[in-house]
Amino acid sequence: MAVNLKGRSLLSLIEETPEEIRHLVDLAGELKAARAAGQERRALEGRVIALVFEKTSTRTRSAFEVAAAHQGATTTFLDPGSTQIGHKESIQDTARVLGRMFDAIEYRGASQATVEELAHYSGVPVYNGLTDEWHPTQMLADALTMLEHNAEGRGLAETSFAYLGDARNNTGHSLLLLAAKLGMDVRIAAPEALQPSAEVVDLCRAVAAQTGASLTITADPHEAVRGVDYVHTDVWVSMGEPPEAWDHRIDLLLPYRVDAALMSATGNPEAKFMHCLPAFHDDRTAVGAALMERRPDLAEGVEVTHEVFESPASIVFDQAENRLHTIKALMVATLV
Repeated sequence: MAVNLKGRSLLSLIEETPEEIRHLVDLAGELKAARAAGQERRALEGRVIALVFEKTSTRTRSAFEVAAAHQGATTTFLDPGSTQIGHKESIQDTARVLGRMFDAIEYRGASQATVEELAHYSGVPVYNGLTDEWHPTQMLADALTMLEHNAEGRGLAETSFAYLGDARNNTGHSLLLLAAKLGMDVRIAAPEALQPSAEVVDLCRAVAAQTGASLTITADPHEAVRGVDYVHTDVWVSMGEPPEAWDHRIDLLLPYRVDAALMSATGNPEAKFMHCLPAFHDDRTAVGAALMERRPDLAEGVEVTHEVFESPASIVFDQAENRLHTIKALMVATLV
C-alpha cells in the first residue's frame, strides 16, 4: 500500500509506522541522488516554513533552510529574542497565528509539550527539530547514513548498532525507538543511573515485539559493541551546567568513551563510528577546552577520542550532511 504523509507532523516517531519511516528514508535517498545528478525537481515552490528555535542549532537550522531553498520554498527564522512566543503570547495562540501564515512549522526547544501543542492547534505540519525528549529528524538522518554504509543489499533490519554514554536523553531514547520500529539490533550501554527511562524502554519493547527488533540495555560497553556494525555516542555535558555536575557524570561515563580499543572490541574491522554532533573530541571548543583543563584524563577526547573521530571509521560528516536530505524528504512528503 502506498504511503501518504501529506499534512502529517513529525513529533517523535511514536506515531509513524515502520513503512512510513522507511518511506521517508528511501525518499531522502532519491532526492539526494537527484540533487547529485543535477536533476532535482523543485516541489515546494511558493511554500513558506516557520523555523521556531528556542535552542541554538547549526545542523538543524542549516538543513531546514538549505532543503527549503533547494525545493523552492522560503523560511522565516523565529527565535525568543525577536518574537512574543512564550512571553506575551501562549503557544496555543502562537500556533493558530503561525498556522494561518505558514505552510509548516519547525520547532526546536526544550518542551515536547510545546511541539505537540503547536501541532494540535496550528492546522499545518509541525516538525520536531529537537526537544528534551525526542530527536526524530536526527533519527531519519542516522537511518539513511547506516543504510548507505551497509554492504549492498543489506537493509536496516539486518543492521546492528550500539549507543554508548548518557542514554536517558533525547538521542538515547530516539535511537532505541528507531531500532524498535525498523526491526534492528540495538544495544544501549550506559551506567544504570543514565539508562533510558523505564517508560521509553517499555514502549520500545512493545514495538519490538511486533517488528522483531532486538533491544539490549546493559552497563557493559564491551558486551554492547560486540559484533555491531555501528557505534554511536553523544555529548556528556552541557556548558550551562555547573562544573560539579560535569565531574560526577564524567566519572560515571568515562568507561563508555569511544576509543580505538572499544572500536576494536566490536570484532568488526568494518565497524563505523557515528555522532550527531557537536563532539568534544579536542580542545578547539569552549566546552572541550574547559573539560580538558579541568580533567587531564580527558586529554584524548571526552565522549570520543580525537583518534576515533578523525579515523577512516568515522562517518559523522556523512551523518551531518544527511540531515539535509532527510529533512528535505520530510517536507516534500508532508507538503506535496
